[in-house]
Amino acid sequence: MEEEQGEYYGGFEASTIKLRDLEEKQRILKDRILLIGQNMIEIKEESHQKIIDLKKDVEIIKSNLERIRNFLESVAGELSKFAKKEDLEILSKQAKMFQPISLK
Repeated sequence: MEEEQGEYYGGFEASTIKLRDLEEKQRILKDRILLIGQNMIEIKEESHQKIIDLKKDVEIIKSNLERIRNFLESVAGELSKFAKKEDLEILSKQAKMFQPISLK
């Protein structure tokens, strides 16, 4: 009878130890899942902030590009107002033709 009680208590203790081990594993898994969740939230917030910063940078770049485009258009318009070298040479030759002959 004492042997039966010993086996009963031994089996009970083994079951209790297994139960504690399972509870400990469950607690560890729960802690890991919570940490993973917190890390995911932090990464999401950081990524969101980076995306916002990149959007601001893109808008600044677009604005600068538009200003450069406008500047180049105005420069191109001004360049068309200047005389070309060939045109100046032709005018110079024509002016020389109309100069009175200088006698020395």
